[in-house]
Amino acid sequence: MAVCSVCGKKRVTGNNVSHANNKTKRVFRPNLQRVKVQTKQGSQRVHVCTRCLRSGKVKKAV
Repeated sequence: MAVCSVCGKKRVTGNNVSHANNKTKRVFRPNLQRVKVQTKQGSQRVHVCTRCLRSGKVKKAV
């Protein structure tokens, strides 16, 4: 299971609710992208959610 390396966002469980109000389990998964990120040790590939990418919380390596 992948987790965002910046904010720690991971999958969350909930219910599918039908029109007849039947409830079945489902999973909400974050939109994670595997990107090359510049760190103190150099560049490495990590899982980052798109919210962190868009807000500029990570420095992408070239």
